[in-house]
Order: sequence, then structure tokens, then C-alpha cells
Amino acid sequence: MADFFQEVDEDLKREQYLKLWQKYGRYVVGAAVAVVLATAGVIGWREYQTSQRMEEGRRYEAALRLSQDGKSEEALAALSELAGSGAGYAALAGLREGALRAKEGDIAGAVAAYNRIADNGGIDANIRQLATLLAVLHGLDSEEPAAMVARLDPLTADDSPWRHSALELSALAALRAGETARAREIFTRLTDDGTAPAGVRGRAEELLSVIGE
Repeated sequence: MADFFQEVDEDLKREQYLKLWQKYGRYVVGAAVAVVLATAGVIGWREYQTSQRMEEGRRYEAALRLSQDGKSEEALAALSELAGSGAGYAALAGLREGALRAKEGDIAGAVAAYNRIADNGGIDANIRQLATLLAVLHGLDSEEPAAMVARLDPLTADDSPWRHSALELSALAALRAGETARAREIFTRLTDDGTAPAGVRGRAEELLSVIGE
């Protein structure tokens, strides 16, 4: 009988963690999309200034207009072509492609788009790390949590610009795996980190209040 109650308790915990991910994971998604848009804008402007690649700029702007006009399929085709061209706008187009695919509900396609950037050694390391973060973010619902944590680990280093987001996702992955103690440890670390963004600290505090400090 004791084993029965223990099994029921574990099932309830798994259900609770799933609800936590469904509730709070979307906040992370929204924050990451905002990062993509802001970062993409800066990258695009700098590349435009330094490379003077007018034709690439026109192609990129045309793809954005297609997206804004609701022509998602055409926009994705244009972004995918530019992302695979190896041109100056490749990384920017790939980030936009991933964000648009995620918006359209094509999570697998979004993860693939981000992974193509993450695996491209010719792209700036910070951008590849951002792409890794976004690939993991969108793959947490379907991929093995341990594999996702392994990908995030290099991004949690003190000198990584993405460390706080990487730690937050690592904690969510730990929750999905039922590793409550590990998740609690990471969330506590984030709440105590004065350099962490207010949104990250706030979400960590909320989740700690649910799972127990």
C-alpha cells in the first residue's frame, strides 16, 4: 500500500512540474523572442553599415515585409534562402526564420533553423550561443532534458552573456526531469544574483515559492 501511495505522489509531482513548465516556460519564450528581435536589429544595422551589401539588405527587408503582410510561407522561403547563402545577413535571417517558424507553430523547424546557426563556425560566437539557447528553449518540451542541460552548460559560464537565461532553462529542464533539488539550487542561485535581470529573478522567486525553498 505504501508503494501505491508513493507512486501516486510521484505522478502528482510530475503533473505539477508539467503545469509549471507550461505556465512559466512561455515567459521564457517571450523574453527570448524579444532578445532575438533586439539583437537581430543591432546585428542587422551593424552588418549593413560595415559590409555595404545593399542587395542582401534589400532581400532581407523584402522578407520582413512579407512577414508583416501575413505572407509567412513566402517570408520563410526568403529567409531560409538568405540564411543558407553564407552572406552577411545569414545569421540575422536565420534568427528571424527560427522566430517566425516558432510563431507559426513549427517548433521542429524553428529548432532546426537555430541549430544551423549554432553549428556554423563562421558566425560570431555570441550569436551561435544565442542560437543554441533558442534551440534548447524550443526543444525542452520534446527533447531529453539531460541532453538539453548538456548543451546549456557552456553558456552558464561566468563570462557568458547568456548565463542567466541558460541557468533558468537548466532549472526548468531539471524540473521536467523531476530533479527538484537541482532546480531549487539553480533558482536560489538566480534569486541571490544581483546581476541577474529582474525578470529572471522574479520568475525564479515565483517558482521557488511553488516548489518550496
